[in-house]
Amino acid sequence: MAVNAFIFPGQGSQAVGMGRDLAAAFAPARQVFEEVDEVLKQKLSKLMFEGPAEELTLTENAQPALMAVSLAVLRVLQAEGGVSLKEKAALVAGHSLGEYAALAAADAFSVADTARLLKLRGQAMQRAVPAGLGAMAALLGVEMDTAREICAEAEMGPEGREIVSAANDNGGGQVVISGHKAAVDRAIEIAKGKGVKRAMLLPVSAPFHCALMAPAADAMAEAFANTPPRTPVVPLVANVTAQKVSDPNLIRDLLVQQVTATVRWRESVQEMAALGVTNFVELGSGKVLAGLVKRIAPDATAISAGSPADIEALLKVL
Repeated sequence: MAVNAFIFPGQGSQAVGMGRDLAAAFAPARQVFEEVDEVLKQKLSKLMFEGPAEELTLTENAQPALMAVSLAVLRVLQAEGGVSLKEKAALVAGHSLGEYAALAAADAFSVADTARLLKLRGQAMQRAVPAGLGAMAALLGVEMDTAREICAEAEMGPEGREIVSAANDNGGGQVVISGHKAAVDRAIEIAKGKGVKRAMLLPVSAPFHCALMAPAADAMAEAFANTPPRTPVVPLVANVTAQKVSDPNLIRDLLVQQVTATVRWRESVQEMAALGVTNFVELGSGKVLAGLVKRIAPDATAISAGSPADIEALLKVL
């Protein structure tokens, strides 16, 4: 019998038009978008449906927007197919901001609180590092050990030690690094000499998941003091530890650490597979995580649902 994990995408999965077909077809999806618009006091849904892309990509918009689409899909599954996350999923997980969507799906946060937390997280991450000081790069065709070696070598610059570290271990030979722009540039050059297939700067507005994000981690710690998580109805496999967790105090601490820590996605998928998951169900915009799952756990099934047609197909197999 299939054992499901519900997984939720992170930044980079946003696209203009996301959620528009859902809103047109399903009242429960519209309700999620309206609730997020209201709580954030902005027409985020209009931005999602119509763009412009540059504004949607701003981290303070992309984070709550991606969560809203994921939760809209879940609400439609619940309304149209009677899908109960507690009954259908053994575990939940999300990539970076997707961890918040996963926790909202598992009733650890309300949609309204999740939207507020992600708006704040996006703003705090943007403010943590002055524009142009930080960067991120994708290394393709590299494993984590080599990526760490590259970062260690790239830390020393003419002005002394700078920050550069692994931000995302995405699996399938894909590692994203993050830190001071000059150190990331050095790492790209070093990578070329270590047999890395490709090393390229990413079009992001800040260096996420590295020590430069410490001020944003402090901001989130403060936010969770007022909005602590509840116990999720199914356990979360956390980005920071790649282990399952249900204790709300530990979840809170891990969400704070997650801002500066590596997203251990490869190990998280491996852990879910080791815990018996055979079917990974990606809810939300894009198909990035399903693609990564197929590379990390080739024996598992991975399916993405972000449109009315996807939902129809998913309800046949859930």
